[in-house]
Amino acid sequence: MALSHAIMTSLIDQDLSGYDLAKQFDVSLGFFWSASHQQIYQQLKTLTAAGEVSVTEVSQSGKPDKRVYGLTDVGREALLTWAEKESRRKPARDDLFVKLYNLGNLKPELLIGEVEARQLQHQQRLALYQRIRDRGYAKPEHLSDRRKGMYLALLAGIYQEQATLQWCKEALTLLQSIGSTDAPIKAPPTEL
Repeated sequence: MALSHAIMTSLIDQDLSGYDLAKQFDVSLGFFWSASHQQIYQQLKTLTAAGEVSVTEVSQSGKPDKRVYGLTDVGREALLTWAEKESRRKPARDDLFVKLYNLGNLKPELLIGEVEARQLQHQQRLALYQRIRDRGYAKPEHLSDRRKGMYLALLAGIYQEQATLQWCKEALTLLQSIGSTDAPIKAPPTEL
């Protein structure tokens, strides 16, 4: 998926200013596709130039004019064409997992601290996802088709956070059982 598809998806139901789009992105699709506000604004320029997004200048009293973006018919068609293609999952890159491969050369305490920090982050994100589910998706069978899709993405996020928390719990138990050593473990000499 390109950032353009995430932006066009955000504009399906309503036209938004760049600021409102970036804010909405932070609390919805941003959970599954990260982008800085600068990247969003750059992509809006590209989408506008391609005719997939329209832009309207709206004057405001006492403030600079704002630009409101809307999905065009060309954009809807491009989004539909993309949505009909097979999804690709990008492989994860995670420094912590590479560090775990170095466990014999690192003090377990360093990794314990990182896993504990990660555990806290995932507890907070799970709590947020659950609040969103409880406030807006209490009866998923009564949702519109589009909202059902949003619910399913949210549910996947909840399950991923729960699985990660389970991993953190097991990782901490194992790391804490190792105990600390003052010096890294040396690799055995290699034969020539």
